[in-house]
Amino acid sequence: MSSEDPGAAAGERPRAREFSAGGVLVRGREVAVIVPTRRAADGSRVLALPKGHADGEETAIEAASREVREETGLTGSPVCELGESRYWYRRGGRTIGKTVAFYLFEYESGDVADHDDEVEEVRWVGLEEARRTLTYDGERKVVERAIAYLDKDR
Repeated sequence: MSSEDPGAAAGERPRAREFSAGGVLVRGREVAVIVPTRRAADGSRVLALPKGHADGEETAIEAASREVREETGLTGSPVCELGESRYWYRRGGRTIGKTVAFYLFEYESGDVADHDDEVEEVRWVGLEEARRTLTYDGERKVVERAIAYLDKDR
């Protein structure tokens, strides 16, 4: 996830904008991460946080909660908003500006085997490990914000 516009050098403006919502679902000091079936541009596997587009009139928090449930098989209760990740990507020759609103969720129930078919694997990893190993910088920063929130009363 690049925060720079890949078309900026050529003076190109984004032709479309997208909004998604996602979650940092924690259980103690672990976070649920996904390996989507879609690969990175270089063909490598991606380690990511669950996220996706809002359906119809869903609010951002409703979309984040649904996406966490669908992509991980887990449910959680919302704790707080963690802010947004913004980046640019290219699809079909177009530059897309994307904003993802992230929320912190506390694990309630579920089984990682119950994820949808857009996800190859779901696993629990330590928060510090996720902060180091998530594929995209914007998501690593969101995990840093979650860690800061969870550590604020320590």
